[in-house]
Amino acid sequence: MAVNGGEPWRVLVTRSFPEAGLSLLQEEPNLEVVIPDEPDASDAMPYDKMKKMLSEAPGYDALLCFLTDKVDAELLDAAGPRLKTVSTMSVGFNHVDVAACTDRNLSLGHTPDVLTNTVADFILGVTIATCRRIPAGVKVVKDDVWGKWAPLYMCGRDVHHATVGIMGLGRIGMAVAKRLVGFDCEILYSDAFRMDERAATVGATYVEFDELLARSDIVIPLCPLTAETTGLFDAEAFRKMKKTAVLINCSRGEIVNQDALYDALKNGTIWAAGLDVTVPEPLPASDKLVGLENCMIVPHMASATVACREDMARIAARNVIAAHRGEKLPHAVPGTSK
Repeated sequence: MAVNGGEPWRVLVTRSFPEAGLSLLQEEPNLEVVIPDEPDASDAMPYDKMKKMLSEAPGYDALLCFLTDKVDAELLDAAGPRLKTVSTMSVGFNHVDVAACTDRNLSLGHTPDVLTNTVADFILGVTIATCRRIPAGVKVVKDDVWGKWAPLYMCGRDVHHATVGIMGLGRIGMAVAKRLVGFDCEILYSDAFRMDERAATVGATYVEFDELLARSDIVIPLCPLTAETTGLFDAEAFRKMKKTAVLINCSRGEIVNQDALYDALKNGTIWAAGLDVTVPEPLPASDKLVGLENCMIVPHMASATVACREDMARIAARNVIAAHRGEKLPHAVPGTSK
């Protein structure tokens, strides 16, 4: 029953949603939650189906989406004037046309901050696994080709006392730097903005990007995806890095030119890479990067802990609930007004 006799708010959730967030939506008075039935809910909703559902009467007031969903002007037009808010269960919002939301006076929420420590832990794990060749070690055991001990058998690179270059000293960059302090690393950083006071708390030194590439044993890009950072790590960048250098990318796949990375790894321009993000995702097993022993690739799982995903679901749900109540979104995308 609608409050004050009005029509209930309708929320389209595009795929299965953690109970921690779903229960909040279901407990909110005068809110109707529409979610695909299993087994369809387990996969990303196809764009055409999402567009069709949004366009059908009586329509929806809110769209709760995920990073697997493309939310563009065409989709928002299909939703029509009833749509009031979009909430994505993700920190990044490259999949949402922010300008199109603003033009249509839609509020737009995301889930920042909650995954900082979870992702930082994972980045450290990928760094250690890549430098110490842990996947290669697992493989020789599973393939029953465990060799005899030799002085340089399965040797990798040390993380402790390494010079680590972090491209982007935001929340996650700082969390990674704090962890690296415990490994007695020299920390360099490059960023669009100097953050000397913040950097001083972890002993990080500002350098220009080219110097960061030249001096670092381990390079970790943690910058946002922009026109300037797209393809930032190209053949020229790899040539400036040490031949013993390791690239760790857990930020955005588009930051790295994968053809150039393949060539750099194949030709020994750099020593190894660990990737949590790629283009496309999923990356086919037939992709040439997958076949390289010195390239560790995992399936975009940096925030994949139960606690983290449940927290993200709660934030995404609370953004919808705030819009329903006519309140300011607690976690609006920067630059959006509501």
